[in-house]
Amino acid sequence: MTEPDRPPTRHLTEDECWERLSRAPYGRIAATAAGEIDIFPVNHKVDGRAVVFRTAAGTKLLELTIRSSIAFEIDGYDDVEAFSVVVKGTAEEFDRGAEVTAAESLGVQPWAPEEKDRWVKITPVSVSGRVFDLPPAP
Repeated sequence: MTEPDRPPTRHLTEDECWERLSRAPYGRIAATAAGEIDIFPVNHKVDGRAVVFRTAAGTKLLELTIRSSIAFEIDGYDDVEAFSVVVKGTAEEFDRGAEVTAAESLGVQPWAPEEKDRWVKITPVSVSGRVFDLPPAP
């Protein structure tokens, strides 16, 4: 059922997508290995036109090492609208001093209490998003 008083879903421009990515406190990565798809929440920051996050050694990092294709997603809403942004690209762990120092200056603060001493950068192949107005409260 459509609601004639609400405008249709609108695609976000690439700049709008990056602006929303930069404001989001966390997102989710989807990765696949050995035919299994996993989804992990991560705290992230935007670095230019890339997404950077910290992680620990484990399943997430292993999957990204086996297959670097990844999807990263954020979504959100306020009193007026809801949105979703998806970044598809490749993930690569980095550990060179200058890159780590630059990434640390972004202020990525994981919420989980475990040490997150590994750094990953997602280099996008595509970025897309959409936004729509929420229905009025009853």
